[in-house]
Formats: sequence, C-alpha cells, structure tokens
Amino acid sequence: MRRRRRHSVDLRVFVGAVEFPNPVLCASGTAGYGTELSGVMDMAAPGAVVVKSLSAEPWPGNPAPRVDATPAGMINSVGLQGPGVVAWAAEQLPALQAAGVRVVASIWGRTIEEYRRAAELLAPHRSGILALEVNLSCPNLEEGEHLFARAPESTAAAVEASAIAGLPLWAKLSLVAPDIVTVAAAAREAGAAAVTLINTVPGMVIDVAERRPVLGAGPGGVSGPAIRPQAVRAIWECHAALGDLPIVGVGGVARGADAVEMLMAGASAVQVGTATFASPRAPERVCAELTAWCRRRGVASVRDLTGAAHRPGRPEAS
Repeated sequence: MRRRRRHSVDLRVFVGAVEFPNPVLCASGTAGYGTELSGVMDMAAPGAVVVKSLSAEPWPGNPAPRVDATPAGMINSVGLQGPGVVAWAAEQLPALQAAGVRVVASIWGRTIEEYRRAAELLAPHRSGILALEVNLSCPNLEEGEHLFARAPESTAAAVEASAIAGLPLWAKLSLVAPDIVTVAAAAREAGAAAVTLINTVPGMVIDVAERRPVLGAGPGGVSGPAIRPQAVRAIWECHAALGDLPIVGVGGVARGADAVEMLMAGASAVQVGTATFASPRAPERVCAELTAWCRRRGVASVRDLTGAAHRPGRPEAS
C-alpha cells in the first residue's frame, strides 16, 4: 500500500518587515534571558526568543514570594528584576547569538527618559537583535501606579523615545487601557511596527490561613489559560479596527489550537509564556501541533490563518 504523502506547510511569518521561520515565539519574562532554557530545548527552534524586559540600570525587583499558582495559570509579581542592558549585552547576548537564537529584546522604564536610555544602550548591539518589544505595562513612578499603556499619549511618548534603538518596535499593551484599540492606534502613529497583545491581567490572591496576600508585593499579574479569551478579544478588536497593524498574540497559549485561535483573530505570530513553567519545551510542542493542524486541513501557509475568523467561509473540518 502506498504511503500517503505528507502535506507541506510553510510556517514562515512576517511581523512588519521582520521574517520569522515559524510563528511561535518565547514570551518575555518566561524564558529568562534565553540561555536558561538552553539545556532543555533547542533555543533556535522557536521563531524567536523575547528576552526578559531590561531597564537601563540593574533593578532588584519585588520582595518574595513572587509567583503563585492559580486554577488556570499563575500570578506573579517579579517586579521586572534584571541586570540592566549593559550587563545583559555583555553576558547573555553573545551566547544567544552563538546558539543561533533569533533575539527580540524587551525594555521598560519608570519614566520616558528611562525608556530612551535603555533603547540608547541597546543601539550598539542592534545587529544581533531582530526587534525591540517596548513593555508599556510597568508602573510610572512619576505618576503613582499609572501604566504607560493606559493612555494613548503616554504610550506614544514611550514608543517615540524607544526609536533611538534603531530597531523595529513592538508596543506591548495591557487591558488596563480603557480602549485598547485607541492605544494601539497611538502606538502605530508613534512609530510602532507592531503591537503585542496582551500583558498579564491585574489580580490578587489572599492566603486565608495567614490572612495576608500570597505575593510579597500584594497585587500581581495573572497569566495562563484563564486570560486567553481576553487576549483573543483584544487581538480581534485591534485587527478589525487596524487591519494593517501587525499583532503578536500572547496570553494562555499552551496548545497548537490556541495558536490557531489567536492567528485567526488577527495575530501574525504568537508567544508562549506561562506554559513553559510546566513544560520548558512548550514552544516546540505548540509549533508541532500547529503544523499538524495545518496539515490535516490542507493549509499550505500559516500566514493564511491570520485574520481568517474575520473572513466568512466554510467551517474547517475537525
């Protein structure tokens, strides 16, 4: 009996002008600075690794405990601990480059000037970096607990300041924005080549026996499967309103079908984050399941899935 020939799937995707060999990336903050996972997975396998957000200077982060499990994911308040751009570029980036890792850097700041400074320090190393994700969901200490992603004006200012890096910019947005479409549009107008949707969702867990918050800092950010429907909606709304703006979807992607869902909502690529805590090779598995899904349904290019749910057509066979 002749063996059935396997259908070939073109996994290449583009986020703006940047090409990736597949649409499954490691999310910022969950794969460390990349080298931490090198002993358990092929770090060149994901479309790219988005490194943990870096500030211009070293930052100690929040008090422990920093992470706790929730029924459908986790909550964390790491507080953006990091070594700073200079130390990362000297100690981590060369190892990533030697391993053939496609690197997307990530920065944060408490002020617009701190965003500018972090981006400026990255500029000399841009030859080894594909894009720069601008994390707009950290506290602005000059304005209390205001988050840059809450308003179009602060989003635009941080994106414009980050342009000094000379890299394609991805604005990472949060559901703290009253109107995420308006904020995404402001990011685009300010020069963002794409938006990343979404960051963690604000939450809190109480230790009822001890009568105090579980996390050392009190509140935290919820991630994992529990927030995936919220991420899908944000992607859907931004793609419907701003169809030419590339979107990187993140929030609860743990299976190939989850990636398909985000792509169909309008994403060009997805990031796997919380799932790596349970299974460090989750990005590889998600990509393999996505490929198998496309083969079963005769999808020749994964790029055809982007925005497919916005285009009425025949239902896919299960």
